[in-house]
Amino acid sequence: MRNPLYLLGAASCALLLATGAQGEVLTPPPANARLAHDLFRDIVEVRSVHDIGTAQVAKIIVKYLKAGGFSDRDIVVVPEAAHPNQVNVIVRIKGRHHGDPAYKPVMWMGHMDVVDAKADDWSVPPFKFTGKNGWFYGRGTSDMKDEDAAMAASMIRLHQEHYVPERDIIAAFTADEEVGQDQDGPEYLLTHDPKLIDAGLIINPDGGSGEILDGKRIAFGIETVQKIYVTYDATVTNRGGHSSEPRPDNAIYELAGDLTKLSRYSFPFKTNTTTRLYFARMAQEASGQRRTDMLALSRETEVDIAAAQRLAKDPAFNAILHTTCVATMLKAGVQENALPSRATATIQCRVMPDETPAETEAALKTVMADPKLHFTSLTDVTTAPESPPRPALLEKVASVVHSMWPGVPVVPEMAAGASDSIFTRKAGIPSYGIGGGWNDLHDLRMHGRNERMRASTFYQTVELTYRLMKSLAG
Repeated sequence: MRNPLYLLGAASCALLLATGAQGEVLTPPPANARLAHDLFRDIVEVRSVHDIGTAQVAKIIVKYLKAGGFSDRDIVVVPEAAHPNQVNVIVRIKGRHHGDPAYKPVMWMGHMDVVDAKADDWSVPPFKFTGKNGWFYGRGTSDMKDEDAAMAASMIRLHQEHYVPERDIIAAFTADEEVGQDQDGPEYLLTHDPKLIDAGLIINPDGGSGEILDGKRIAFGIETVQKIYVTYDATVTNRGGHSSEPRPDNAIYELAGDLTKLSRYSFPFKTNTTTRLYFARMAQEASGQRRTDMLALSRETEVDIAAAQRLAKDPAFNAILHTTCVATMLKAGVQENALPSRATATIQCRVMPDETPAETEAALKTVMADPKLHFTSLTDVTTAPESPPRPALLEKVASVVHSMWPGVPVVPEMAAGASDSIFTRKAGIPSYGIGGGWNDLHDLRMHGRNERMRASTFYQTVELTYRLMKSLAG
């Protein structure tokens, strides 16, 4: 029997406690909350890693959608031709202006796959939905099966309420975001059946938007742009030899010297529309030198290098102030009694949106300044423009957020990581990262051991998704 403390039968009391301004309830009606919980549980317990695929998760989501009243006409299931276990699901609520190009749909987009997890590394089974001390544990509970459950539960709630929006609302549950850019659900749909996701606006809740620091909700982010993901192998080779006769031209030593140069290099600081707005808004919550530095970086002038250097001491700020490249793996030698004839470092770069991988590679070669060093790109690079942080959109999102968490700063953000939004932005569809989850900046567990989501936060995520769907489609 499942622990009743995290089932909604006993959690109705918790619903009454989850209130905001003027005692407003911040969680869905009990029936919808129960549905969201059960769907969340069922999809977390599917090991939807790349080698297995998303077919089983898709089947579960379709089952809940149909039980919630959607018909086969409303749901499209799209297996990928070359990878039949990678399945996408699209469900639609038609609006008053369905088919009118002046009222293009609003689409929610969430991936169903997860990175793998080793049971020996976890204190609870990673692919068992476990309720413990007010938390839900399991792989995907914060990236991003919580948001998938919120999307599906909200669509079902709207459908059962017979809600008719001004424009269509689409929810796309997609395959294979975590595997990298060589295979991706939204990219597949855009290539093979773009009419299914022909939207005027895309909301991608991947990872959640809220940030908690030292127990305080410090910001709710709207991701408008992301850095470019590119990875290189940097290799030094020579003739090798016997370890009994060492020479100065040791491939490991040479590569180590090159990497030391890289570790001391900082790419030029810069800002863009999104980061300037971000610093302007966050400065209102800061004080002292940090406030002064944020205000300096919010201006559309030449970057204040001293201010950027001070803020860059914080890794989170450093990541959005310039391109970053870091060595993440090393490989060298074949045997302990042989001099290495080859040494390779994998260098992972997150490139600012207005720069190119070619410029980044050229900078690496200049900084490391080693004619023996050979670079090989390991990734298919996809670039995409910034989705404009439009005031009207920011105001609508802020209105919904403040209906639940009054006074929390709502700020545009540039993601140092990567998401499916890069493909839809490339296709010309304005795409924004807006999720309901709240992440403790001191305890981020996406892709890590004992991944978890606070139970109260999950239910609030479901409620925010529902409110935002109504607001943006109205």
